Amino acid sequence: MSTPVGTSSRSQRLRMKLAGHVLRRLPAPVLGAVLRRGAQGGKSALPPFGEFVALLEGLGPAADRVMGQHNPIDLVARLPELATVTVRHLRLGPAGVPARVYRHPDKPVVSALVWVHGGAYVSGSLDMYESHWVGLALAARGVPVLALDYRKALHGVRYPVPRDDVLAGWHWAVENSTDVLGTTADTLHLGGASAGGNLVASATRYLLDHRKPPPRTLILAYAALHSGIPDWDPAELAAIREATDGTSLEPQWLVEMDLHYAGPDHMNDPAAFAGLGDPLPGHPPTFFLDCENDTVRPSAELFASQLTEAGMPCERHLLAGASHGSLDRPESADGQQALEVLAKWIEDRS
Repeated sequence: MSTPVGTSSRSQRLRMKLAGHVLRRLPAPVLGAVLRRGAQGGKSALPPFGEFVALLEGLGPAADRVMGQHNPIDLVARLPELATVTVRHLRLGPAGVPARVYRHPDKPVVSALVWVHGGAYVSGSLDMYESHWVGLALAARGVPVLALDYRKALHGVRYPVPRDDVLAGWHWAVENSTDVLGTTADTLHLGGASAGGNLVASATRYLLDHRKPPPRTLILAYAALHSGIPDWDPAELAAIREATDGTSLEPQWLVEMDLHYAGPDHMNDPAAFAGLGDPLPGHPPTFFLDCENDTVRPSAELFASQLTEAGMPCERHLLAGASHGSLDRPESADGQQALEVLAKWIEDRS
């Protein structure tokens, strides 16, 4: 049974779940329009988080066609330089979670990336550009990628299940790095975007806490590393709302997202949210890729400060004028810049 979430009433969640049952057979574009409908004024903001979850649960398997799902064939058609990359589909871990290996057949390999997409812990897939484009584009530059999916926090699934799926994928990459990714385990980078960023930070903390070798570096793209977002200056928050036409992730929405993922017993647990604890010895060099007009940015800034104060190396890159999810927009200027600086971070440390 799903835990009630946030400000949505039981009747509102039930209505959205029933809507999901009715709508699940509609084409993906129609479903996407419903999911992103504005709560007010026709804006393309997400609905309240509790209703968002209820709709996804009502949609069932059709939810994969709705949020964070794109046509991978269309992407290669528009970016033909990616067509030379080979893609291998896998099922990893005890749960058989989907994963993909991206490699260029001719480029020499010096390091590789294990990568995890976002989606508020409840949506997203390996077809979303934030996963598929990143895998293709980095592999085209000679950086093989193992892109990981994870079980979503739906239908009673909660922390630590998604984090453990990421750990299972990481361990598989370490054990098979030479044969599958063409490099050694000690050259593997680990990264993720948005909710995937918190999952990889949490996985890294687990590795350190259990005295396992950490990744070569940790890459956190517009990630929230705390349960709830540090306090915003009201004027700055208002400016972000205006810059994004009201489609930014509201602080309350993010708090409800974290509560849904972790449950009340883990909202203050550093194992679930890496920024809640002191950095552990041996933390790998960390790269923060943040968006200026993004309400999760204060959490990344705080975590970077925590690492710096603990003497852990880290570097930040701010995408000026960008909103949350740049790597899911491959043809935008901020998306291209995000990919370029991510690739440079890996290439400079290979």
